[in-house]
Amino acid sequence: MYNDLLKFTIKTAKKAGKYVMAEQKKGLIIEEKGKNDLVTNADRASEELIIKEIKKKYPDHAVIGEESSFIRKSDIADYANAEYIWLIDPIDGTTNYAHQLKEYAVSIGLFKMSKKEKSKNFQYLSGELIVGVVYAPGMDELFSAAKGEGAHLNGKKIQVSKITEVKNALFATGFPYKNQGLNLPYFNAMMGRCQAIRRLGAASLDLCYVAAGRFEGYWEFGLKPWDIAAGALIIEEAGGHVTDTNNNQIDLFGGDTFASNSKIHQETLDIFDKIPRAHLA
Repeated sequence: MYNDLLKFTIKTAKKAGKYVMAEQKKGLIIEEKGKNDLVTNADRASEELIIKEIKKKYPDHAVIGEESSFIRKSDIADYANAEYIWLIDPIDGTTNYAHQLKEYAVSIGLFKMSKKEKSKNFQYLSGELIVGVVYAPGMDELFSAAKGEGAHLNGKKIQVSKITEVKNALFATGFPYKNQGLNLPYFNAMMGRCQAIRRLGAASLDLCYVAAGRFEGYWEFGLKPWDIAAGALIIEEAGGHVTDTNNNQIDLFGGDTFASNSKIHQETLDIFDKIPRAHLA
């Protein structure tokens, strides 16, 4: 049903991935958007490349990108009126990328609107994710999914793991640039309960690794829609489950995400539920 959109997204992600790899080899101009929050010339150029490809192929579609989001105020009205919204992260894991690590990715998700309600931060827009592609060019791994068509890694179907207990599960997490202590109560609670916890530094890859059965679960706070859109669909299509840490339906603009192979979802939420929530206020 969404085959043409998926093919286009894969082609665009690969094109952007090839570009950022070439830029990394040439040498990068690195700046700080905020404390510990890096951006490079390649982030901006990769986003421009992706947006150009989208607008050329689908001129009526809206785009929300990490580096340009909410800057062009003329675009804001388009988000509430567009039937399709692209959510793009030109380089997820910029710090890894800037340090020559391979754990970074181009992430592109497509959201189809079903109900149009204007909101300055879009949390009331409703619809569904229909296409997701996460391409890690440094490892040449391309994760992809279209709604109802399953999830794939380099063209081969993937599924979440069969682990059923938290004690045997490998988790991933991350710490927000702002208020890094926000996640510490969760990290401490999980550290003694699960097999181990990893931090890759790229949310899109954490999500895809759950989809591929490499991790059983992943949680993080302070995420943006471009961090999770593609990966969330890939997990669902691989048989996993994505909610927030209170087991509410995932809100792309909520920033509070928990993804799992579905089998350890409730047990993990029960652990989260015992953590004092005052720090989240």
